[in-house]
Amino acid sequence: MKLSAKVREQISSVTLIASLFAAWEAACLIFNVSPIVLPRPSQIITTLVLQLPALWPHILQTLVTTMIGFGIGMVIGVLLGVMVGVSRAAYNAAYPLLVGFSSIPKVAVVPIFVLWFGSGTVPAILTAMTTCIFPIVVNVATGLATTEPEMEDVLKALGASRWQVLWNVGLPRTMPYFFASLKIAVTLAFVGTVLSETVAANRGIGTVMMMASASFDVPLAFAGLFALALLGILLYVVFALIEQRICGWANRKNEFAMA
Repeated sequence: MKLSAKVREQISSVTLIASLFAAWEAACLIFNVSPIVLPRPSQIITTLVLQLPALWPHILQTLVTTMIGFGIGMVIGVLLGVMVGVSRAAYNAAYPLLVGFSSIPKVAVVPIFVLWFGSGTVPAILTAMTTCIFPIVVNVATGLATTEPEMEDVLKALGASRWQVLWNVGLPRTMPYFFASLKIAVTLAFVGTVLSETVAANRGIGTVMMMASASFDVPLAFAGLFALALLGILLYVVFALIEQRICGWANRKNEFAMA
């Protein structure tokens, strides 16, 4: 039975990932690499499975914190993106400030959040929020700015107001850009959360990784990395499915896939 191009692509992806982990495992065995330096994938997965009951509260803490910060950042990013995308004055005023703020390493703002709100969950939420705002603003503004003027002219000729044009043409046209930004922003939000947890928190994957590093439990530290990677992949897939459901019309067909 001949497999479809999509199935062959998925099989190739899984094979490549498995090959990379197999090469990692083999290299550690051949060169007798100490687990303190670089644990084998089998050791990391075993640690993750065995320590999962203890890790689960920290994983849940990081996930909830990230999603709260991401949700707030998404709302702010969409509002700012719409303002920047439809108003030249807002673009000239806000865009340089956004670029400047996004250029600041987030590790530099975590101590300020801790000074204002104390250690714990709030600085992690704020760090996740500030990390994911910029890509959402840029993509939403780009989608609005690249809306075809012919479509706007048709609605204006029919008597539509500026806000009706934005609602019926601009925002639907922006959906592919918006979902692309969400898939990027949600992974960045995890980075912000873990960064804050490593600086000032007593729960979360970042805290577990810091404690594991302090006790030279490198397999546990890598297990935390694997947990973060799995969470990021899971949320990326969720947003990709929502994107396909809502704006599948914007996805090009894979008509020219290589055999």
